[in-house]
Amino acid sequence: MHASLQDLIREATRLTQAGRLDEATATIQRALGVMRADRADAASADPPADGRFELPAPAATAREEAHGRPERSLFPAGAAAGARQLGDGLEMDRQKNIEDAHGDSQPGFTALGRRLVPRGAAGVVREPSGRSAFVDGVFGHAGTTRRYKLYIPAEHDARALPLVVMLHGCNQSPEDFAAGTAMNARAGEQGFFVLYPEQAQEANPARCWNWFQQDNQLRGLGEPALIAAMTQAMVLRHGMDGRRVYIAGLSAGGAMAAIVAAAYPDVFAAVGVHSGLAPGAANNLPDALAAMRGGAAGLRPQGQGKGLVPVSGPPIRPRILVPTIVFHGDQDRTVHPRNGEQVIAAAMERLGTMPAMPEQQIRTEQGVSAGGQSYTRSHHGGQGQAMSEHWTLHGAGHAWSGGRAEGSYTDPSGPDATGEMLRFFFAQPYGPAGH
Repeated sequence: MHASLQDLIREATRLTQAGRLDEATATIQRALGVMRADRADAASADPPADGRFELPAPAATAREEAHGRPERSLFPAGAAAGARQLGDGLEMDRQKNIEDAHGDSQPGFTALGRRLVPRGAAGVVREPSGRSAFVDGVFGHAGTTRRYKLYIPAEHDARALPLVVMLHGCNQSPEDFAAGTAMNARAGEQGFFVLYPEQAQEANPARCWNWFQQDNQLRGLGEPALIAAMTQAMVLRHGMDGRRVYIAGLSAGGAMAAIVAAAYPDVFAAVGVHSGLAPGAANNLPDALAAMRGGAAGLRPQGQGKGLVPVSGPPIRPRILVPTIVFHGDQDRTVHPRNGEQVIAAAMERLGTMPAMPEQQIRTEQGVSAGGQSYTRSHHGGQGQAMSEHWTLHGAGHAWSGGRAEGSYTDPSGPDATGEMLRFFFAQPYGPAGH
């Protein structure tokens, strides 16, 4: 994106914030003209040979929003249509496969509620029909790159399919996590894509997602922004159903999944957290270790006062309630089981003012898995919709319940966490809950 286009975007933002919407709209139209000219100049260029692609960094600064400024649309009221075209075009500008499939006046995707959905299948990347694939890729966003693995199910071109994003734990890889959870096998049977972002060892020596760093806990910054942008790029590139996008993770990956879902409820329809921690559990490594040992001191379980209070720093509160399913062993010596309770408490808070659910809307049942693992399962819901589930695994440690021995950190004797998360995900209605 060359300098004149950047200047026009800044000017449109300034005019919008000043309330001069007619001038802002005119500036947006000028920017679209510049972008069309750039596209024409680049029409004959070959796509990158290494398969890399990158979405632009967000125009709004999440750091400013984190310090007390209300989150708001960049282009409200009369300028919204032009801004949407501009934003769509900027993303298409980095993705030739999509860009070449649409005319100048047709953005590559549209908003359904608040979730981005592809307009159609034209121009998306397709593997040969009739066979599945587990492919490698590299994604870049805001100057940061991460590798990923993507499972593509057979017969995926017949219709737009859901996507499940899986975040591995420390000392794991996408291949290891896929083997242990058997998520690819389920995806082949049920028909959905699976995306495995891979943490870089340069970012964390143990390849943990950095859920305990404040710059990785906010919308528009760090690892949450990278994961959300990668997810949206996959939806567009492969023609997935953007209304049915879910995220799950184990341990550090579970903690990051909870953060990403809270920061991007317009992207993810539900979240699964296995042996993880709640958003805001820690802002530094000492607090992280303390939270792992006994739960976050500043986060109150539901019914013990209103609002989520992180240990330090600004509050992290989802503006839209994201349906959440939690699995946690009550003998977990790595991440204390109190953290699972706090993940549920965080999920059931909305703007820090949502009251506790009436007692009749919370159901609890006990059972034993086929492998002999006893558990307690609590359902939280309202208006006929399950908003959260909490599976307490009695006697279980720090491992993916019902997982396969081919992967690390698995407990084959437990209830099938993979199957239960998928059931919970696919039972959710389209669009963000409570929106």
